[in-house]
Amino acid sequence: MLVSQQEIINIVNRGKSNGKTFVVTNGCFDILHVGHVRYLKKTKEFADFSIILLNSDYSVKSIKGTNRPINSQTDRAAILSSLSCVDYVVLFDEKSPAELLDKIKPNVYTKGADYNLETLPERDVVLKNNIKVEFIDYVEGKSTTNILKKINE
Repeated sequence: MLVSQQEIINIVNRGKSNGKTFVVTNGCFDILHVGHVRYLKKTKEFADFSIILLNSDYSVKSIKGTNRPINSQTDRAAILSSLSCVDYVVLFDEKSPAELLDKIKPNVYTKGADYNLETLPERDVVLKNNIKVEFIDYVEGKSTTNILKKINE
C-alpha cells in the first residue's frame, strides 16, 4: 500500500507500541525482475511488516540519468504494493533514504550484499538509531541494467 512519509511514521510508532517489528529497504525497482522479488521476499522474513522506500521519478533521474526511470513512480509503487511480501511503499525525492530512515527508525534495514557496514551510505543513521542491518545476496545476472542491455541488442 502506498502511504505518505508522515503516515508511515505514524504506522511504525503505533505498531512498535503494540510489539510489532518493521523492516525497511529502498531502491528504484524500475523494471521488476526475479532478483528484486527474491530480495523483497528475504527482506520480509526479518520483521512483521516490510516497508519499501521507493525512489521517486525525480530521485531516479538524479541517480540514473534522464532516460530513467522506465516505469513511473505510480506504476512502480502499484507493482510493489501488489506483492504479498510488501506491506507499505513510501516515495522519497532525495538520492539517499537516510533522512526518512532516521524518522522511521525501523527494527531492521536490508541492503544488497555488495555493501557492508563500512560502505553503507546510511551507516550513520543505522548506528545512531541502533537499527539492525541485514545484507542480502543478489541473484547472479539479474538486474534492470542487464534487462535494458538485452532489449537494446
